[in-house]
Amino acid sequence: MKRQLLPFALILISFSPALAQLAAPNDSGVTLAQIHLRVRDVEAQKAFWIDQIGGRLVKNGTLELIEFPGVYLTIEKAEPTGKAVGSVIDHFGFIFKDVPAMMAKWKANGFLVTQVGNPLQGSVHPPEDSVFLEFFQDDKQDVPVRMDHFHMFITDIPGIQAWYKKAFGGVPGQRARVARQGWVDCDYVPGGNLSFVDKGEKLAPTKGRSVDHMGFEVANIEQFIDKLKSEGITFDTPVRTLPGTKIKSAFLTDPWGTYIEITQGLVPASH
Repeated sequence: MKRQLLPFALILISFSPALAQLAAPNDSGVTLAQIHLRVRDVEAQKAFWIDQIGGRLVKNGTLELIEFPGVYLTIEKAEPTGKAVGSVIDHFGFIFKDVPAMMAKWKANGFLVTQVGNPLQGSVHPPEDSVFLEFFQDDKQDVPVRMDHFHMFITDIPGIQAWYKKAFGGVPGQRARVARQGWVDCDYVPGGNLSFVDKGEKLAPTKGRSVDHMGFEVANIEQFIDKLKSEGITFDTPVRTLPGTKIKSAFLTDPWGTYIEITQGLVPASH
């Protein structure tokens, strides 16, 4: 596959959302916005993602979010139907400015860290060990940590690249591997990328798993949904306002089984 060389402006919004917690939207009005976890112990997870990874707890109305450059993490107390591994979203990845310092911190606090070969790449396992966070280093970035990617195990890479281009304005291309040499097919979206591996078989849908869904933020949710419906994309839920907030939300599932939330107003008003 020909590698996509991104325009400089798109590289900035895709890889360096340092001046705002979410990247500026693309021409489709979309930006990457959310990772949603289902966990047994919310407080233990909050402590991990804030104290160990570097997130910041914020609130939008009554909804708690853990804020990172490029994405918000939301945590739901619920029994997951299974680990993230074995579902379409195998894991997600963050980039750190100083990986050796972070690894020393995680190991000192008793968290499992695994590595394959690259000393500046690996995975760290939160409490419950139902999901893992891939990490690697960019010592030139101007924030300690930022969102990078969702790693999705699917079939038909050209098909999924085309679908995310149509639905969310993703830019099909490839990114360099970090664990070993080579390239990974992906779609770039503001705030990060969706990385694809063809597993040759369909994996479990994400709904109910430890990584239950990912989310995108739009400026006008009704208009955006009407556009997707006109292109033959169906929704699992109608638009609703989340209790205790002014956030509008609706869900759909991609053809590979990824549960996706579309939101309007996820970013706290104070931002």
